[in-house]
Amino acid sequence: MGKSVYIAEKPSVAQEFAKALKLNTQRKDGYLESPDSVVTWCVGHLVTMSYPEVYDEKYKRWSLNTLPFLPKEFKYEVIPAVEKQFKIVQGILTRDDVDCIYVCTDSGREGEYIYRLVEQMAGEKVKNKIRRRVWIDSQTEEEILRGIKEAKDLSEYDNLSASAYLRAKEDYLMGINFSRLLTLKYGNSISNYQNTKYTVISVGRVMTCVLGMVVRREREIREFVKTPFYRVLSTIQLSGQTFEGEWRAVKGSKYFESFDLYKENGFKSRDKAEKLVSYLGEQVPMTCQVLSIEKKKEKKNPPLLFNLAELQNECSKRFKISPDETLRIVQELYEKKLVTYPRTDARVLSTAVAKEIHKNLNGLSKYEPAAPFLQDIVQFGSHKGLGKTRYVNDKQITDHYAIIPTGQGLTALSSVSHTGKKVYDTIVKRFLSIFYPPAVYQKVSIVTKMKEEQFFSNFKVLAEEGYLKVTGVYQSKKDGENTGENEEEDTPGKDLFALIQTIRKGAVLPVENLQIKEGETSPPKRYNSGSIILAMENAGQLIEDEELRAQIKGSGIGTSATRAEILKKLIHIKYLALNKKTQIITPTLLGEMIFEVVDHSIKSLLNPELTASWEKGLNYVADGDITSDEYMMKLENFIDSRTKGVLGLNNQYQLRGFYDRAAQFYKKGK
Repeated sequence: MGKSVYIAEKPSVAQEFAKALKLNTQRKDGYLESPDSVVTWCVGHLVTMSYPEVYDEKYKRWSLNTLPFLPKEFKYEVIPAVEKQFKIVQGILTRDDVDCIYVCTDSGREGEYIYRLVEQMAGEKVKNKIRRRVWIDSQTEEEILRGIKEAKDLSEYDNLSASAYLRAKEDYLMGINFSRLLTLKYGNSISNYQNTKYTVISVGRVMTCVLGMVVRREREIREFVKTPFYRVLSTIQLSGQTFEGEWRAVKGSKYFESFDLYKENGFKSRDKAEKLVSYLGEQVPMTCQVLSIEKKKEKKNPPLLFNLAELQNECSKRFKISPDETLRIVQELYEKKLVTYPRTDARVLSTAVAKEIHKNLNGLSKYEPAAPFLQDIVQFGSHKGLGKTRYVNDKQITDHYAIIPTGQGLTALSSVSHTGKKVYDTIVKRFLSIFYPPAVYQKVSIVTKMKEEQFFSNFKVLAEEGYLKVTGVYQSKKDGENTGENEEEDTPGKDLFALIQTIRKGAVLPVENLQIKEGETSPPKRYNSGSIILAMENAGQLIEDEELRAQIKGSGIGTSATRAEILKKLIHIKYLALNKKTQIITPTLLGEMIFEVVDHSIKSLLNPELTASWEKGLNYVADGDITSDEYMMKLENFIDSRTKGVLGLNNQYQLRGFYDRAAQFYKKGK
């Protein structure tokens, strides 16, 4: 019997496989070998797509005459910097004494692509061997051995491989054609405006769409006109304490549906609010009657588990770190066996994992901060029924389940950075919280009446902390417009809340005073590095509500593996600016000028829904619902038609007015 080869994506991962298999290996140049096995590795990508000039020397010079560039056969080449390792891997894969290859690259589209390119360049001889795909969710010994034992024939992943090739071809063709096209057509107009030697316009399927999202948000903020409004509040006395009521123009009010109103709880002008105060103040002494008092309990369930986008958003808010830094940290935690596979879109667990979840919990007993919570979980016994909860759903998992702690590798935690430890703790606490009961709030709503006008008071106190015992009550301010509606309840002290509970319907209470409170509407919030990732995940919508996000199905813009890198590139090429302290993202003048160029040439590249539909198409290929040829035909038609459309335009000089409009916001001192 011949030897088995295990090929991983990185040297560190290869060593974990050798360790898990308990192979007695000798270290060689670029691989490890034992009497019956060889363990080798790529170093990320070993093979890449060739530049256009490899197809024909004429493509070396950028020219409108050579566009669109749509090769029938694509060319690939070994990356010069890693040629030595490629030759080592090629030699191993084609050895006569090797009869079985275990593909152990990362379990995802990109990992699949890394291996398939190597196999393609290594030659036909590899295809005569048995090739099996190892698909794992963490790098623990147990999971590695399970992955090898249950490895499927590589051909079962052919559709995933096809979608990986298409994603690369799509990015390559759109990048080359549209970057050349727009640079040749509009580069001079930007250079002349900025007094620079030349400008290369960088365009990408996902990148340009994200630029559009940030520019549009910035323009919404600029164009926003603040609207002042005036609310009338009553201060109601209750046994030596006071609480507030907010006036609303509900049915029965003399201002019901009046044009003087801003929404139902405020006036557009102060004098109208003053008239109401004078009218209600005619009654001496001022009193109000309790029209209704409603008491109810509200349950808040623990949030779903982290996927990569949610974790990146959380770390941006809490620790002010960028999405690529979060990904780097969580990848390190994964490689140190501390957490499961990070590049995941799922926020739930599989039924199989739920059955074995006690192993993760037992392992965490060695993590000191988790100890008190684990004692509670044992008392609840909640881990036994996990499979019946909303945190387990096989239908919501594509490649991998949510990011959770493995309960292993804890000795390696000492070698993790301070921020890395905080990220790990955040993952652990989110995981432990799902075993806790909901938090329960006691809510009281009171409606009081002065003359025919009604005032509303809402109170909310935490009655049972439930899962908040684990996660705490950290909350950042929600993005979005402040409409002036007082939706947030007051959180009274215990004494006042106890008094409020004693109020009865029909009671008459003294009103200490009536006051006018001025407010104004706020513009939309700028994206930060976390909220932009969430907006990308939800195809351009920033959905703040955690429950609502969970219900949204379908592909976003980019993938969990690529979003952080795309954002990083936009900042690197100076189309976007990132404030490292606040993680707020804004466009640059150059970014706005590029936006105008695309908006006046290939507008559809700025459309989040269209960009998301391309990603969805790749998923259809991966699922076997459409063929690579169908997808490729659609892609080539898109590039061909858009290229011809731009070649027919003559609008370079019209853009100057749009540049001027954007430039006024970037003058020094602005």
